[in-house]
Amino acid sequence: MTDEGKHDFESDAPDARLAALEAKLSEKRAVPVAKAHSEEHYSQAQLAWRMVIELVAGLGIGFGIGYGLDSLFGTTPIFLILFIFFGFAAGVNTMLRSAKEVQTKQAARAAEQEGDNRGS
Repeated sequence: MTDEGKHDFESDAPDARLAALEAKLSEKRAVPVAKAHSEEHYSQAQLAWRMVIELVAGLGIGFGIGYGLDSLFGTTPIFLILFIFFGFAAGVNTMLRSAKEVQTKQAARAAEQEGDNRGS
């Protein structure tokens, strides 16, 4: 057996080994860890579907309550129309709350990245 493939670290100077290690570490740190575009796209699609579902759910609940009250009281579709508008308003309100939540998360993420860039 021969020792040609083995490296004898005891013969190297400690300063040279330390410098080589620091160079390797700086190379690894220099590569930014970025989120893939497909993950960001998936997140935006998920947000869009969430908002659509919130709006449709508000309309559906308003329709159900209005139809139920009209059936119960035997009235013309006045409650149906009224509660459809209430459901629409509730759905839009929920959508706006979701959009504001996402906006604050993105602002916090941007501030965190800016802080990381300043620290480097």
